Amino acid sequence: MSDLPPLRDVISRHGLNASKALGQNFLFDEQLLDRIARIPGDLEGESVYEVGPGPGGLTRALLRAGANVVAVERDHRCIPALAELSAWKPGKLRVIEDDALKIDEAHEAGHAHIVANLPYNVGTALLVRWLASESWAPWWKSLTLMFQKEVAERIVARPDSSAYGRLAVLAQWRSTAKLAMNVHRSAFTPPPKVMSAIVHIEPAEAPEGATIGTIERLTAGAFGQRRKMLRQSLKSVPGALEALEMLCIDATRRAETLTVEDFVSIARAIDTKA
Repeated sequence: MSDLPPLRDVISRHGLNASKALGQNFLFDEQLLDRIARIPGDLEGESVYEVGPGPGGLTRALLRAGANVVAVERDHRCIPALAELSAWKPGKLRVIEDDALKIDEAHEAGHAHIVANLPYNVGTALLVRWLASESWAPWWKSLTLMFQKEVAERIVARPDSSAYGRLAVLAQWRSTAKLAMNVHRSAFTPPPKVMSAIVHIEPAEAPEGATIGTIERLTAGAFGQRRKMLRQSLKSVPGALEALEMLCIDATRRAETLTVEDFVSIARAIDTKA
């Protein structure tokens, strides 16, 4: 695949045992990693933002694909291994040693594709942050992200399913989200207890008249008490019950029966009245 030493050798040489505290699980299969790097499309000359590269398995694949990579890694043990990749592809990789939850990503990466095998312990928080941008279109071009399969299914879920909830609405109201690939737990070292999957998300047109703040309040209320009827779960959201009545949405329904378009319509009605 390349003139680099095998990733297992790099990990052994640098003593990089996966950290459970950092949610690390390493992928060694270069063919699999190259398949992941192809999901966003042709990356030749494209900017890519990677979170949690660890020893650099996916980073290698992104560099092989011709991308210019900005990688954020908080585990200082991995920095020497990533420095070897910087030397392998001069000028193509910039490594930032920091916490991905704390940096100004748009400033650091510009208009970039985000491609990452996200650490399990921060994956959902980062996704919500990327989806909940006030301004739209967002700074990112696309998201290609690995999650626990259960989380991935929640992102792409449809109404009237147990997986459908706040995450699905946030991902789908102004984006398109699809399940791009399943990844068996045996592909990782150490193998996690659960299966994984890769979700690909592309920004779409934002519906007019609805704001992210209202969408977040609606979904937090509706799905925070998902067993209750809307007349109960949305009671604390100002203007929500009036919006249901105006839109002729039955207040005895439950949150999982509403489509993404329903939530957008309710948010639009609330924002128009505000």
